[in-house]
Amino acid sequence: MALAGLSAVFLFEMLDNSILNVALPTIGRELSASATVLQWVTGVYAVVFGGLMLVLGALADRVGRRKVMLVGLVLLGAASLATAFVTTAEQLIAVRAAMGVAAAMTTPGSLALAFRLFDEDGLRVRATTLISTVGLVGLAIGPTAGGFVLAFAPWQALLLVNVPIAALAYLGIRRGIPADRADELHRDPVDGAGALLGTAAIVLALVAPTLFVDAGAASPLPWLIAVAAVVTAVLFVVRERSARHPLLDLELVARPLVSSGLAFKAAAALATAGLGYLVTLQLQLDRGWTPAQAALGMLPQVVVLIAGGALIGPLVARVGLDKAAWLSAGAVVCGLAVYGLLGRFGYVWIALALVLVAAGMRVVGVVAGTNVMRGLPADRTTVGAALVDTAGEVTTGIGIAVSGTILAASFTGDIAASDWSPHQTAEFREAVTWAGLALTALAAALVGWGISRGRRRVGDGTTQSASSSSSASSSASASASSATGTIGTTGTTGTTGAGGE
Repeated sequence: MALAGLSAVFLFEMLDNSILNVALPTIGRELSASATVLQWVTGVYAVVFGGLMLVLGALADRVGRRKVMLVGLVLLGAASLATAFVTTAEQLIAVRAAMGVAAAMTTPGSLALAFRLFDEDGLRVRATTLISTVGLVGLAIGPTAGGFVLAFAPWQALLLVNVPIAALAYLGIRRGIPADRADELHRDPVDGAGALLGTAAIVLALVAPTLFVDAGAASPLPWLIAVAAVVTAVLFVVRERSARHPLLDLELVARPLVSSGLAFKAAAALATAGLGYLVTLQLQLDRGWTPAQAALGMLPQVVVLIAGGALIGPLVARVGLDKAAWLSAGAVVCGLAVYGLLGRFGYVWIALALVLVAAGMRVVGVVAGTNVMRGLPADRTTVGAALVDTAGEVTTGIGIAVSGTILAASFTGDIAASDWSPHQTAEFREAVTWAGLALTALAAALVGWGISRGRRRVGDGTTQSASSSSSASSSASASASSATGTIGTTGTTGTTGAGGE
């Protein structure tokens, strides 16, 4: 029951935007919405979701993860039902904002609650793999299912599907997960100033990449928003260092397990978003493929993301959590390098890059999150999960912004025009190469830093000892090899708290 409920939460997050994108042209016609308004129909969800995760994650660590998640699921169901009564684009944007709040209340808690169910790393990895696989199936089938539904039903039906998903999640979590224990929560006062600064920094960081793509690097607006994001982020750090009860204890973030996990997650999100953006444009604009053909061209990535879950358990059992994170993050960088250096020479290289990045992202998405949870005290796990999701959201925007800005700066004329000159074709291919290499450099820097932090954890006596790490790897190996498909539940132990770190 518990895993069914948590899987339904992640299914909502993955299915939501992918299924709605198919309906945007229909929504635009029926609600008389401009392109900018349609962008906010999807964008407001991501901005609210990313901006509030940290604050609501910190709140859940105080009042209860299960409680906050159940309230969020009620809000999700109510907002989804409200879609049936939407008559204007502005009303739809308001509904999408409410759904973003619900996602921020539920998504971080899914990882924290899944981690709480088990006391063995192998079972934690298997549970997280199961939950993420369900979500990725939703991501894969969302566009196809949405197109089929639109053939005989109004577009509102695509958001009404969240109602039964929310009901399933509520039932599974209510019945399958016990109420939060007092010793797993803390009662520190909420840092209001830190909450405002942190939310502002994340929101600005999520809005800036969109402005770089839409307005271009020549416009001053995206640069002003980017500078404002940096300034508020610096003020947030200053505030958290001086606050008696900070919203986010920066000493926890600095722990090797936590910082390395966040770096790996950021690299994977950066690569997946940037590569997906570039390949979609390249297949249709440069190679002349139809949208349906381009969708088939992305199939290697979809297959690996879904089927790759079967490889995570054996990999962790063979090399351990730390090396699995290093190897998978390295695969992401290699995939970007293949695309940047060879992607312009044929689809086979594009497909290889998609496979490498998807394989790395599939593993690191599970292992990095597990490592962050392992490195945190039991009463800070939800804010840690929120950090993982926030790192992914922000670097997703950065990946698209880097790619879009390089294309805009290098290509002359209308990139959407169908009759490119040979010079424009050469410009596009050169821009794709440089964008791929820029993403490679950024991802490599994040991975390199993450590996160095992970090695410090193994060698530093102030953190988890090498013998403890070996013991955890052995436990993961035993659990992964002996599990028969049914995951049992046990209580949490003190190994996940400060003592384990």
